[in-house]
Amino acid sequence: MNRTIQELLSDYAGALRDGCVPVFLKSLSRQEGRMIAASKDFWDATEIARILNGVGFADKATTADVGLFCSRVDANIVSRMKKAKSAPRSRRAGSARPATSHEALRRKAQKN
Repeated sequence: MNRTIQELLSDYAGALRDGCVPVFLKSLSRQEGRMIAASKDFWDATEIARILNGVGFADKATTADVGLFCSRVDANIVSRMKKAKSAPRSRRAGSARPATSHEALRRKAQKN
């Protein structure tokens, strides 16, 4: 509680390194949150921490494999193409669903 900007920055850098920034954000008191929001120095320092974190752990970073995503997109495209080639559905004359006798009476009453 009541951490200084330097302590908050240190905690932020540790949270960034450990991948638990949401936990850091939840740990802030209202006063600390206001202090961070008003501090230009904090935001400048967080940018530096992000850059240093990225450089320091660049060799351990992995990129997501998009192969599964691409195969699912391809499968959806093929599926849509097959549906487009299938026989068109016949359209009913009139409404999409049959009217019940109650609905038919109400329509007649509205027309008159």
